This record gives sequence, C-alpha cells and structure tokens, in this order.
Amino acid sequence: MEIIVIGGGISGLTTGALLTKEGYRVTLLEASNEWGGSAGKFSRGNYLFPVGATMGMGFEEGGLHHRIFNELGLSFPAIAMDEIMRVYHGSRVMPYYSDRNRHLSECAIQFPDEAEKIVSFYQEIWKMGAEVRKLIDPLPVVPPVTFAEWRRLLLSLKPGTPLLLPYLRKTIGDLLKKHHLMEATDFKHFIDGQLIDSMQTTSENCSALMGALALDIYHEGAYYTEGGLYRVAEILQQYIENNGGKTYRRKQVQTIRREHNRWVAIDQKGERWKADHLVANLPVQSFVPLLPEPLQKQLPSKLVKRSKHSQWGAFTMYLALDEKVIPHYTPLFSQVLSTDGDMTEGNHLFLSLSKSNDLNRAPAGFRTLTVSTHTELHHWDTKEKYDLYKQELTEKMVIGIERVIPNVRSGIEIQMTGAPRAWERFTKRPKGMVGGFPQTNEYSLFNSLSHRTGLDGLWLCGDSVFPGAGTIGVSTSGYHVYRSILKDSKKTKLI
Repeated sequence: MEIIVIGGGISGLTTGALLTKEGYRVTLLEASNEWGGSAGKFSRGNYLFPVGATMGMGFEEGGLHHRIFNELGLSFPAIAMDEIMRVYHGSRVMPYYSDRNRHLSECAIQFPDEAEKIVSFYQEIWKMGAEVRKLIDPLPVVPPVTFAEWRRLLLSLKPGTPLLLPYLRKTIGDLLKKHHLMEATDFKHFIDGQLIDSMQTTSENCSALMGALALDIYHEGAYYTEGGLYRVAEILQQYIENNGGKTYRRKQVQTIRREHNRWVAIDQKGERWKADHLVANLPVQSFVPLLPEPLQKQLPSKLVKRSKHSQWGAFTMYLALDEKVIPHYTPLFSQVLSTDGDMTEGNHLFLSLSKSNDLNRAPAGFRTLTVSTHTELHHWDTKEKYDLYKQELTEKMVIGIERVIPNVRSGIEIQMTGAPRAWERFTKRPKGMVGGFPQTNEYSLFNSLSHRTGLDGLWLCGDSVFPGAGTIGVSTSGYHVYRSILKDSKKTKLI
C-alpha cells in the first residue's frame, strides 16, 4: 500500500517512519530545503542555527519521543538539564529547576509573600498534570470520531480521571484566582511566560487541563540536544530512506485531487504523486486551499472554519557570538520578560544558546544564539510597516538580550532576523503563522481538530490538530495518523 506524506516537519516524518516500519511504501514530499519545519535549521558560513523549536521534551524514559525511537529501534542522545531555564524579569533573576522541591524553594525565595499560596497552587497543578499524563499515556484521540477511538478513550480512563471533570471548562486563571494569586502580578507574569511558549496563550484563557500538563511536564524532563532538534527530523528522514521509503525536498504540492479512488498530489512542476493514503503535515490554512471546491465541501465544517482563522507570527533573531562576551554562568535557555503584562512584540523573549564546544553549531570559541518573540501578523501587512517594525523590534530585542548577555553587541559576528515573511518563505507557513492554535477552551481537547478529515484516506497531522503545538504535540498527532492508517488497512484486508 502506498502512502504520500506532504510536509517534512517532525510530525510528517514521525508518521512516515512508523508506516515505513510496517512495510508501507512511503513517499514524503517537503517544500523547503531542510527537514524539520519549525524545528529545522539553516547555516551561514561555519555557523548552524535552529530555525525555531530548541528545547527538547519527551526524551525521558517513557516520554513520547523515547517511546517512538524505541519502537523504531533508534536512539537519540539528549542532555537532561537540572536548571531548565533562567527567567529575567525586571531586577529578578529566577532559576527554573526541573526538581519540583527545588522549584518550590526557589519560588519561596522569589515570591516570599505568596509562598504558601504558590505551594498550594502547584500541588493542585501537579496533581492534575499527573492525572492528565496517566490519561494520555495510551495516546487516545481527542475528539474521538470513530467507535474505536471512543473505545480507546474510555479504556484510557483511570481511577483518578473523574477528578479532572470539574476542570474541563476552567482556565489556569481560574486556578490562580482560587489560590488568591491573581493579585500576585509578578508570579502571574512568570506563569504567563511559561504558558505563552507552550500553549500559545496566557493564564487568563489557557485551558486548565492543558495548562496543568504544560506546567507539569517541565518537571518530567527538559533536554539540550547537540546541534539542535533538527537532528530528530534528520534521523527520522534517514530511517525512511534506509527502510525503502522515498523522501524529496523542494517538492511544493500545489493541488490534492481524488482520482479513481486514489489520492493524487501535484507539485509546483506538475509532477504527480499517487497513493492510497495521503497525509498532510500542514497547517489547516495551507491544507484546505489545496483541495478542489467539491472536496472542500466534504470536509467537516469546523475544519473549514478553523482554516480561516489566523495564528501568531514569530519574530526571531539569529546571532553568532564570540564566546568571550558570554558570562560563564549564562544558562542555555532563558526567558526575558518585560515589566508589563504583555507577552508579545519583544516583551517576552525566549533565548536558546548553543552549548560551549557544541561544534555542530559553532566553531571553537564561538556560540550561536536564537531569540524569538510572538508577534501579531497585522504589524507586518504592508511593506512600509514591515521594514519600520523590523528595525524597531530588532533594537528592542537586542536590549532584552543585554539583560542576559550585557556585552552582546561587542561580540556579534553574525546577526540576522527572521520576520513573518521569512518564516513564510523558508518554512512555507502561510503569512508566517507558527505555533498552532492557542490552547484555550475554544480550541483545545474536545474542541480540537481531529486528524481525520472526513474523507477516506486523507489525513492531517501537525500543530493544527490535537493535541497542538510543540514537538511532543505534533509527534502525537503523527502517531495517531500512523495508528489509524494501520487499523483502516487491516479492515480493508478483511473486507
């Protein structure tokens, strides 16, 4: 049986590798020059830069990436970090520890007036997170569509699952209010900084269940990977090739059709690719326009409506630095928060610094730094606004970086920026949208999009569908597609 996968991000590569393992003839088509999508890389001279996603999750024993690599008979080296990141907020510098007790002790030092309330808040959050992790360990599909998916979800229920029901329509903001922390603005700002990176929204609107999982999973393990997370993508791509699959770059699919009960993908040069199943590892905003109108009309209305919604953009800076200007105590990952409550437009920065002597990313004596912030796409919708805003935001971000590396300007060997148009050009994401939909109650869990499109043999994976963004989220959606194709294929053989 033949499979086409459109999109060589981690989700599409996960699906392709797992299906290759089962003996399917997989052809993977990637539009850009690199594997990994938003977790990809690019090079300038002797320097290598991660495009976006940098911190690794799910590599611990039993973690999702660990499970997938085990299933494929692969291994992946990742360095667990005791200090996950350091958070800079005004005059405050706060280490964020993996160990839960150390984290609570640090919170007591940083926020002494609210220490008891914060302990109570985290106890509830971590209890919720533990129950959510038990529930999702068998990787049930939400929202369930088929009888088999409903059955798997029901079988996933644990004795503690009913404890989660009261939180189903709650937000993290509701929990902060419950623990009398809404007026603890510095702590709330700290929590918002963690949520915007993983959930694409802040405490006020973040789903309580998804937010609890996000705040809990930091303490299950956070990892630095030599070179960057693009290595996950490259290992999966090589697995597909080594096991009989075909992978192609610079193949941008323009149209998806249904002909003689098979799916056909047509690329920018008119080349046609046919298969029994087609997996689109694309944002829904890209996916729906590829279908002719008669097929669009057969899609679920929620999917079509969601494809008209916009998402965040990203503004990213890429720096190659002389190591001499980097203080020896500088963490590999940092957040810089402004003193107001805004989490976009340079008021929230995430910094990812290459490890000293990570020669995959920089020559000896130098290191690379990737810095990103969320941005509203309307700031970039005309050339005049684009050029001016790019200049303003670049300077604002350099000032933020100086909070972590005071002498950064004197050590810059290379400085580049990636505004939304660059993201669109290099990752092919429409208008430079990244990160999937915010994990609010409106978009998450039972209001998520299914990996099923309603059309036989046509599937979706990636950050637009359940469970959402992040390498763990997109890999889970890829696993769901793999498992569904496997099950559907067995049914076909029986018929």
